Amino acid sequence: MNKVWLISGTSTGLGRLMTERLLERGDRVIATLRRTEALRSLQTRYGDQLHVLPMELTDTAEVRSTVATAFAWAGKVDVVVSNAGYGLFGAAEELSDGQIARQIATNLTGSIQFIRAVIPFLRAQGGGRIMQVSSEGGQIAYPNFSLYHASKWGIEGFIEAVAQEVSAFGIDFIIAEPGPTETNFGASLDQAEAMPCYENTASGKMREALASGDFKITGDAVKTVEVMIACADEQHPPLRLPLGSTAFFNIHQALKDRLLALEAEEKRACSTDR
Repeated sequence: MNKVWLISGTSTGLGRLMTERLLERGDRVIATLRRTEALRSLQTRYGDQLHVLPMELTDTAEVRSTVATAFAWAGKVDVVVSNAGYGLFGAAEELSDGQIARQIATNLTGSIQFIRAVIPFLRAQGGGRIMQVSSEGGQIAYPNFSLYHASKWGIEGFIEAVAQEVSAFGIDFIIAEPGPTETNFGASLDQAEAMPCYENTASGKMREALASGDFKITGDAVKTVEVMIACADEQHPPLRLPLGSTAFFNIHQALKDRLLALEAEEKRACSTDR
């Protein structure tokens, strides 16, 4: 049975690939992006099967208006994919106030407002599914990605809470967590100007690895999208979907380390009870 999908951030990367794959299998897609001309060729090929809408994620009023238009066009939306976002690279001290504000406004606040905008419509139609494209960086951290991690850890915490609030309405969530994947993520990376004092630190080493190509990209974008779609089709999907061996093993190790550290603090933690 064909589905209707509402996807943000569809001009390039995983959002574009997902849109293409869904259209190929006969689903209908409402694709949102800032510059609608990026999907002109798909619009010509698929006609009414694809509905393209402009949306600036940092404009909350526009987000709400676009979501209302999307549901009015579709009648019912089966899966909402919150995909729009980008990466910010640089040691925390190197980043400008403007870079920080834009990162949080797009990746965190924008994603929150997009999800808030779709919930009333999903509730009214009797349920639905929301997939948030996060990252392995929603559970682990690399140097020089502090604000990116802040946005991803933040959106995952938001969803952990909201999933409990709306489960009674038949709304559930999937948090997709890709590791380093061959997309245009690196090309769209906003980079801060390097400060010489960080050259011989973990920050400097990460900058060097990224510039030289030593930072390994193990994920395949097409396979990643295929698994995301397959998971969204499942009746009872997992809340978190790690994607790629790098993501799986990095998250696995981080959780083990955090659990060991937590268990070591049991006596001290419990000593503060009344």
